[in-house]
Amino acid sequence: MWATVRRYVATAKPVGSGALLEEFNLNVSSATVRNAMGRLEKVGLLYQPHTSAGRVPSDLGYRIYVDHLLKPSDMGRQLEQVLATQSGDGRHSLEALLRGAAQILSQLSGYVALITFPQRHESTLRHLQLVPIEADRVLLIVVLDSYESESTVIELPGLEDSFSNDADLLAQELQVLSNFLNHRLRGQSLNDISTLDWSELGRELERHANVLKTSLREIERRTQRTNSSHLLFSGLSEVLRRQPEFSEREQLQAIVQLLEEGADLLLPMLCPTAPAAAAGDLPRRRVAVRIGSENSLQPIRDCALVFTTYQCGEAAEGSVGVLGPTRMMYDDAIAAVEATANHLSDATSS
Repeated sequence: MWATVRRYVATAKPVGSGALLEEFNLNVSSATVRNAMGRLEKVGLLYQPHTSAGRVPSDLGYRIYVDHLLKPSDMGRQLEQVLATQSGDGRHSLEALLRGAAQILSQLSGYVALITFPQRHESTLRHLQLVPIEADRVLLIVVLDSYESESTVIELPGLEDSFSNDADLLAQELQVLSNFLNHRLRGQSLNDISTLDWSELGRELERHANVLKTSLREIERRTQRTNSSHLLFSGLSEVLRRQPEFSEREQLQAIVQLLEEGADLLLPMLCPTAPAAAAGDLPRRRVAVRIGSENSLQPIRDCALVFTTYQCGEAAEGSVGVLGPTRMMYDDAIAAVEATANHLSDATSS
């Protein structure tokens, strides 16, 4: 089985007994190899696309290969070396880091790389700042635990009357208020803050509490919407160049449409701990593999999806994976995905 998969992955052509004997120096007769392949076909691990053709691995055959026949790959070490050069002086933005990793992963693997932005299970507040912009209008800036920031313009009642002729005094008042809020709210989740009984925080906030609570609740909703749809992908040109299975226009269009418009459908699949992914998990590995019909989305039911998660600090995690044909070099793909996840965990947690 191992030899048949390796031969078919390398050539994209149905495999016959003669090809296996020639390439792998099997110390048996051609008849023995044919009989063995026939038995594998009877149990559903191989099939013949045409009567006179050789045999091709089925989805079940690939599953057996992935679960039991994989061998160590050097791809992870090679990818680690390339990714290390990307890190540079460590001053990349999060988006630049993820886009660079996706590009390298797709180039070295030959498949479409998929990386999600870190998804916070519960966003917590790192810093809050109130900045005056008009007489009674203030810019509320919130920095989250992942260093992402959100802002919104709010109206605080009474500011125009109290500070109409003294902008410096207004700025000082807002700075005092910002300092007080940071002292009392830093480290709390946005959900907890938006449902907090602000009357317990002191009389200083009484006239501003409702406006601030409403604004923070809107920032929480906005953050949740952003996190649910932020998926980066790279490598369609690599797939077109290297993988003949993606040469069919209709299939390619369906995959492109899924990547560009169906991120909300893909994201639930890119989590090895989610119930939908459990059937394709590798035993004793943190990398999961879904092969062919194991994928529930129609555009990728002829594809393989290899994926895992990376950690971003203590409160957030993202996903990284590759999408390609079922005729995939699974050894290399798994090693590459795991190496990329390790790199992103180190880079985003330092």
